[in-house]
Amino acid sequence: MNAVTPTLDRVDPAAVLPVIRRHLAQDMLVPYLGPGVAALSSPAIPTDYAALAAELGRRVALPRRARGNAWAGAQYIESQRHRQTLDTLLREIFASPVAPTALHRFLAGLKLPLIVDTWYDGAMRAALGAELDWGEIQGITRAGIGEFRWYRAYDRKGVETPVTNAGGWGTLLYKPHGAAVPAGNFLLADSDYVEVLTEIDIQTPIPDAVRLRRQTRGFLFLGCRFDDQMLRTYARQIMKRSRGPHFAVVGDGELTRNEVRFLKGMNITPIAGPLAAFAEALATV
Repeated sequence: MNAVTPTLDRVDPAAVLPVIRRHLAQDMLVPYLGPGVAALSSPAIPTDYAALAAELGRRVALPRRARGNAWAGAQYIESQRHRQTLDTLLREIFASPVAPTALHRFLAGLKLPLIVDTWYDGAMRAALGAELDWGEIQGITRAGIGEFRWYRAYDRKGVETPVTNAGGWGTLLYKPHGAAVPAGNFLLADSDYVEVLTEIDIQTPIPDAVRLRRQTRGFLFLGCRFDDQMLRTYARQIMKRSRGPHFAVVGDGELTRNEVRFLKGMNITPIAGPLAAFAEALATV
């Protein structure tokens, strides 16, 4: 007998929008952006893992077991074609710039201490621009680098800088899975996550500056799905020891049983309605 998916009561976006606006204005929320936010720009890049898996499959003949799964497909390419081939393909796939949306520009204008962006595009970086006081930390693959490093830091000009400089930035943009710009860092293959997921429970792969800045804040999830264990694990560990409250725009569509359990277990308020409408309303001042 199939298990019944737990019910999830979603709140009306109009009812919670004033609360979220107030929390953002009072520096109580960390935006946590997923690929759905990049999709609002209608870019020429994949904007979910299924589309990314399909793009990898168009470029490389994948075995049946790896088709339709971005992580397994990337692992096959790395194992059979070399890591450099995988990185080259990903740089090509994400080469087209993503134009910042009104939501990106709105978040940049708030000058928040921390923004988490989990997709590989550079729209949030572009929205922050060259004038604001900010820098970026990106997760990096451990494959073949010969260093005990989990991440690299870049200043607003895209120049690599010591991670210790992050403590002085007005805004920290955290890209836990890497990004196409400025240096083409990508975590995607299964092997990229083996050591990370082993260590993440004790927080080693989470930068100190991120741990510090989350402590007095909650998270606002936009454009995110939690239908894979790895995505839930990352979100859970990045949220760890944060104060709350937490919100997530989940839309009106069906969620998996594990997604519902995750949202309930992490005390995340689920918000109904399409992301595009919520983003437009939030960014309209």
